[in-house]
Amino acid sequence: MKRIRLRVPATVANLVCGFDILGMAVHKPYDEMEFKLLDTPEIIIKHKDSFGLPEEPSKNVAGIVLLKIQEYLGSNKGFEVIIHKHIKPGSGLGSSAASAAGAAFGANALLGNIFSREEMVHFAMFGEELASGVRHADNIAPCIYGGITLVKSTNPIDIIPLNSPDLFVAAVHPQVEVKTSDARQILKKNITLKNAVEQWGNIAGLVTGIQQNDFSLIGRSLNDVIIEPVRSILIPKFDEIKTKSLEAGALGGGISGSGPSIFMLAEKRETAEKIARLMKSAYDEIGIENFIYVSKINPAGIEIVEKA
Repeated sequence: MKRIRLRVPATVANLVCGFDILGMAVHKPYDEMEFKLLDTPEIIIKHKDSFGLPEEPSKNVAGIVLLKIQEYLGSNKGFEVIIHKHIKPGSGLGSSAASAAGAAFGANALLGNIFSREEMVHFAMFGEELASGVRHADNIAPCIYGGITLVKSTNPIDIIPLNSPDLFVAAVHPQVEVKTSDARQILKKNITLKNAVEQWGNIAGLVTGIQQNDFSLIGRSLNDVIIEPVRSILIPKFDEIKTKSLEAGALGGGISGSGPSIFMLAEKRETAEKIARLMKSAYDEIGIENFIYVSKINPAGIEIVEKA
């Protein structure tokens, strides 16, 4: 293949209590990335969106991933990448991860699938490091693997694909920006043993519920006593939206990644759509532009939609 076009999905990181270790791919929104393999060692990045992201490879999330791959291989091959970004940067829906994971996946496909999924995650983390200052994989892993993933370790990379329950995701993206780097800086450096034990129980319960399709256990485990109480102050209407969503039948949910997007899980599409409408209404009331999405969990992750 010399050319491919990818559909790269948004992702929900943390899944409330699994800070930096749990993530989930969804169907909407998604980015589109077009790749062309070059016979010269150039890296060319072009953005077909209005977000004003840098196109210099060393300053671009996708570009730095391609540079690292090129350096590792000692290759004289290059890449031209056209990015149609629909996942807004700073949305909490894995925008930087989509670019980074898409770059690793696209390069791998054009080079003949020479890397494992773990190796693609390794290269993609350089993009996340550029975006947030931290080499985390909670968005990258589900983007590449699809479904829900557990990042047991990033050094060495140890990704565990989990079951994908037959659930619906309702999400709202209010048009306010919360940078991942800023959202990390406000976190507490020390936590109590009591909170740690409670959080460990929630994570264990959530993973068990996911693996066993136990929706009641999933709902009881979607609770965060460490990160959410701090980060939620950055997100307008968060407490109101969460309370009303639970009253409307959500299993549970919370901040998507570092925010400001909020997600909720529901057993039925009509429940998820009802929750999405009330999320939208909450932000409409205070004049904050917002976008809502209803999707099933995306088991595939990144998909090649065209190749030549």
